[in-house]
Amino acid sequence: MRRSFSPGAIRPPFGRYSHAVSLDAPQKLLVISGQLAVRPDGSVPEDVGEQTAVVLAAIDACLAEAGMERSDVLRLSAYITEPEHREAYMRVRDAWVADPPPDSTLLVVKALALPACKVEIEAIAGR
Repeated sequence: MRRSFSPGAIRPPFGRYSHAVSLDAPQKLLVISGQLAVRPDGSVPEDVGEQTAVVLAAIDACLAEAGMERSDVLRLSAYITEPEHREAYMRVRDAWVADPPPDSTLLVVKALALPACKVEIEAIAGR
């Protein structure tokens, strides 16, 4: 059974995420490596929102391959290269997440593995 928590003793989430998620007796756990915004043809969109959509589509593909769905995502860890990218990233991420939303961490980092990429996301899913 999956349960999401946002304890009343701490500030509510400021986005579409849960402070904590538990999964009792998981039968299946999927750990998805950090995905970059590289399309199948090797191109990388310039726009942060478009990059986020490409990354989340890659996560969708990994989930589908494992017979899972967005609602199985327990955790997202995201990395952006500039604080100014936060709004575009969150807009696309918030539209993508299922209910109840997973827990989530967002970090601003100096660079990612590919210089053209501004967003990287890894995920953990379970059911």
